[in-house]
Amino acid sequence: MSKISSFRVNLLSKNGLKSKVLFKNIKNNRLSKFIKPSSRVISRQRRQFDNFMKVLIFLSFIIVSIPLVSIIYIVVANGLTQITPYFLTHTMKGVMGGFSPFGGILHALVGTILITLGAMVISIPIGILTAIYLVEYAKGNKLSSIVNTLVDIMSGVPSIVAGLFAYSLFALFFGPTAVFGISGSLALSVLMIPTIIRSTQEMLNLVPNQLREASYGLGVSKFRTIIKVVLPTAFSGIVTGVLLSIARVIGETAPLLLTAGSIDSLNLNLFSGRMMSLPVYIYNEYSQGLAVCTNNIFGADCLSDIRMQRAWSAALVLFIFIIILNLVGTTIKKRILKKRGK
Repeated sequence: MSKISSFRVNLLSKNGLKSKVLFKNIKNNRLSKFIKPSSRVISRQRRQFDNFMKVLIFLSFIIVSIPLVSIIYIVVANGLTQITPYFLTHTMKGVMGGFSPFGGILHALVGTILITLGAMVISIPIGILTAIYLVEYAKGNKLSSIVNTLVDIMSGVPSIVAGLFAYSLFALFFGPTAVFGISGSLALSVLMIPTIIRSTQEMLNLVPNQLREASYGLGVSKFRTIIKVVLPTAFSGIVTGVLLSIARVIGETAPLLLTAGSIDSLNLNLFSGRMMSLPVYIYNEYSQGLAVCTNNIFGADCLSDIRMQRAWSAALVLFIFIIILNLVGTTIKKRILKKRGK
């Protein structure tokens, strides 16, 4: 402040009297008489513009939040009708129309978990290793440009195309009736791999080169530098990318409808037979519409809208499943980072 004030004194003062007045105002922090009116106008305009932008940003946040809050409210309000222990622990085997027993989603929930785990086993190693090659080894050669182009193309591939690819691949070896859970895992992995590659690539690029150079200076090989220095530093970002890729595919319906099919009973074998998943279950229940409860020859309870109730409840379970998955991943990431910090 003193340097700036003395500089202004030299510019504005030409006699001792004015210098004394200016020094006195500087000392008492009263510089308003030396500020031009235009400066005050500009300052007022800036404050007004700043307030306007704050209001605009707040309104944008409210507008963006409305659809999200509406979706959460509608899913929760409609999905709670059938969320019972029976619904979560029974399958649809033996269920007829809208008559009791009303069935459950056990087979779809287990199928979703198994298919997603299979997709993770396929996509995570491929995605991380590809990102390591592009960042640590390729260094802008022709092969890396080809791989980057292919990753960009794969990022925009529709999910139905990934399903057709997985179905065609298994049909070549096992015939046109080859509909397995592992085929659905392959279709989802095609959608997961680009997300994992891009997120891991960005995280590896954020690792400071000084860490690599320090490791090389100690005589550590490139491979061990990547394993012991680069990957641990980028670990939290890699976990986040994997979770994003899972959230990207766990609700996909079209590829699983082609590859894994649907079934009313529980199937625990990814490599044999059809396997139900929550997105396909929701699609099947909603597409069948209302049940017919006339001519009740069984004398059992009947709900005409039971299929809609099951679809909404399955959607809520899928929503909760995604939230739990993200919470588990975040907790694991924090614990590992805490241990390494110690």
